Amino acid sequence: MRKLVSISIAVAALGVAGAAIAHGVDTKSVQAVSATFTATTASVVRTTSCTASNGHVYATTRATYTGSTSGATDPSLNGPIRLDTSSLVDTTSGDGTVSGQLHIGNAPGSTDAAFDAVLHNGTLAGLAEGRAGGNHSQLIANISGAFTTAGGFTTGAIGGGTAAGYAVEVASGGCKPTPPPKPETIDVNGAVTNVTQTTIAAAGVTCNIPTSLQSYVAGLKLANGDRVEMKCTSASGTNTLTSLNADGRHH
Repeated sequence: MRKLVSISIAVAALGVAGAAIAHGVDTKSVQAVSATFTATTASVVRTTSCTASNGHVYATTRATYTGSTSGATDPSLNGPIRLDTSSLVDTTSGDGTVSGQLHIGNAPGSTDAAFDAVLHNGTLAGLAEGRAGGNHSQLIANISGAFTTAGGFTTGAIGGGTAAGYAVEVASGGCKPTPPPKPETIDVNGAVTNVTQTTIAAAGVTCNIPTSLQSYVAGLKLANGDRVEMKCTSASGTNTLTSLNADGRHH
């Protein structure tokens, strides 16, 4: 089932393009509010990417960005800002989505809101909704600005005349990150041709001896010509010993 994320719908819901509105739950009063912000300090950045059948590269990133607001018309939008984000970006076309939670100020009296936005060639526009000023008012606001996963949010705005943005459809079936290959297992049965503290060779196969097995292999006092049965895993061109059996003794 497809999910339509449309900035034009978000603007229509507010009634005025680029507005931010806080209204009291009991009095039902409405007050236009706005602020600008910058949040470029990134932390806990985790990104995975994959290539779809059409050749487009999709990047999924989870990250937290911190900064501060300025020019707030209401105290509820003034202070430090933190945005916990999850983004999906088609890095080939520049289109994507950015969603998450934004937090402004310090408790008590802080503002918390969830937001969903569309990203197009580094420009973000969307809708935020939550509680302002310590849950005393509801906040419904357009959110916009420049955004990259590496640089965070610049020229950010909450309300203040945001222009209508783009719309995208998010559907399943894009692509999945390729899992790392599983190591192959090599079974060796033959005579030892060379053995050191860190490697053992038999039947034309040489395997590295991990530190966890080095004392065991040394205790066997193997010599060239001794017959052994051993198992090794092979990954990225490196063979690593996992088990060894010599004269009925095994590990």
